[in-house]
Amino acid sequence: MAVYTHLSAEDLADLIAEYGVGELVSAKGIAEGVSNSNWLVETTQDRFILTMYEHRVDADDLPFFLGLLDHLSAKGCPVPRTIHDRDGAAYRMVDGKAVALIEFLPGVSIDTPTPAQARAIGEALAGIHAAAANFPGERANTMGLDTWRDLLGSCGDDGLAEIDPTLPALVASELEYLGANWPQDLPRSVIHADLFPDNALMLGDRVSGLIDFYFACTDLTAYDLAVTHAAWCFGPGGRFRPAIAEALLAGYESHRPLSADERAALPVLARGAAMRFIASRAYDWLNTPAGALVTRKDPMDFARRLEFYVAKGTEAFPRGNG
Repeated sequence: MAVYTHLSAEDLADLIAEYGVGELVSAKGIAEGVSNSNWLVETTQDRFILTMYEHRVDADDLPFFLGLLDHLSAKGCPVPRTIHDRDGAAYRMVDGKAVALIEFLPGVSIDTPTPAQARAIGEALAGIHAAAANFPGERANTMGLDTWRDLLGSCGDDGLAEIDPTLPALVASELEYLGANWPQDLPRSVIHADLFPDNALMLGDRVSGLIDFYFACTDLTAYDLAVTHAAWCFGPGGRFRPAIAEALLAGYESHRPLSADERAALPVLARGAAMRFIASRAYDWLNTPAGALVTRKDPMDFARRLEFYVAKGTEAFPRGNG
């Protein structure tokens, strides 16, 4: 989440008036994340998240994203529903940009999960994979291997070296490896594709919310688990936390056991997950607009995770006890 676009108090009040949710009391910009502009909105009735879709979200994809939220919420998943306006529309246009009002869910994002919390995240991830099985929408992954190449190519070797001198060589060798070894014949489903700790809300050991589905797409199901592994299983300083990895995998497989081929592919999928976030973070590091209310994220954090996956292979995916 972030704020790239300024909306005045009058603009926000007029916008909220289009929904049957009471009058605007307050709106606070949210600085976390990098893709959209977001505000925490309080009205005389409740609290909501207002999102304006910026450079990485095409308005044509919003029926998929917002429909998926409503579908998963209706299935009992801990996912916020879309608030439709007085005309029944899931989103509106403001100055040429789409905006949507989303249910606010209670809970806190955690920096250092416990094994019990990691297990709960694994269970919740498997739950959304199961619940999405009869969702009618499909969407290609627009942040796949070709996009990694494009984003990193636009950074150039000089730009990557500006971030870190070792980054150009790492990127070049890994893109070649992933291009030659990316799995093809694994189960596919609708996936979240961005399940970081700041996209999950916890109340104790219970998952109270999974949010920010704006990279959701139809892709390899096990890739979603690999993304979550890369996002959750490393502590301060990039230290791998095997107990977290074991709990995450055990929680996931308690609801959806992996096939032998999926488990064998996890090391490659995790290397791809690390490269995906190196690519987007490197691009954002070099191209975030001056003055944007956004916290840039260090791509080298995931470069170190990539190097770990290269070195450890299957050791990074310890088997849980179910």
